[in-house]
Amino acid sequence: MDGILNINKPTGMTSFDVVRKVKSIAKTKKVGHTGTLDPEASGVLPICIGRATKLVDYIMNDYKIYKVELRLGVVTDTYDREGKVLKNEDVTLSKEEVEEAIKSFIGEIDQVPPMYSALKVNGQRLYSLARQGIEVERKARRINIYNIDILDIKVPTVIFNVKCSKGTYIRSLCYDIGEKLRCGGAMWNLERVQTGTFNILDSVELEHLNSDNILEYLIPMDKALSEYPEIHLDEKYEKLVFNGVTIKDKSLLNNIENDRLYRVYLKNNEFIGIGIKNSVGFKIVKLLVQR
Repeated sequence: MDGILNINKPTGMTSFDVVRKVKSIAKTKKVGHTGTLDPEASGVLPICIGRATKLVDYIMNDYKIYKVELRLGVVTDTYDREGKVLKNEDVTLSKEEVEEAIKSFIGEIDQVPPMYSALKVNGQRLYSLARQGIEVERKARRINIYNIDILDIKVPTVIFNVKCSKGTYIRSLCYDIGEKLRCGGAMWNLERVQTGTFNILDSVELEHLNSDNILEYLIPMDKALSEYPEIHLDEKYEKLVFNGVTIKDKSLLNNIENDRLYRVYLKNNEFIGIGIKNSVGFKIVKLLVQR
């Protein structure tokens, strides 16, 4: 069984809980998720099965869209509603002030990850240190907030959609918005509505998934990579690609862009992996089948 499931993760479960359940349903140990969602967050969680686990990094690198509920006037140690409340105050800001502050985060920004996160410092998870009352300095990371669409403002509650790059912490974004407004802020609810081509409208509820219907929801590997253009190789290249040889034939290279990933097919439309052309030639960078 090879492919990807577009799971709508419910609140109250960890991403690893979902993986364990899919392993049981699919009756295989070769299962992996494509980007952790906090237990109290819900939404799109692509799960890779079988050979598709080789594609985890490619899916994780894609953009994300979240629906966020921000509560202004509240600060917690975890930056969300689950943490210890450090500050709680009334908010008298206007809608215009709130909207201006939120929109100012659009673009490339440096973001400091929260202490309650799975990042490692000197081999230890940050959340493990935080639970011991230890706070360490975290390096800011460059992320990209592509767009923020504000859906509703009823101070102190703000609901918005945010499209962002891999590595963005929405809890940190909410905290930073609160700091900019000088009233504090915490993430109150979070739903991931899209990861690249995986949309919540096409997802399956975990509770509806079982061993009888799993194949109905399994997305083929190449369809999950539909944002990459496809290339069909002549059978004379078959041995070369399976042996990891770089193809230098100009008749092929002239029709391929440099430094762009391609879905690679052989005869009979057999999808075999992902390839890229560089200054030397064209080569498979992720082979998904064996000969």
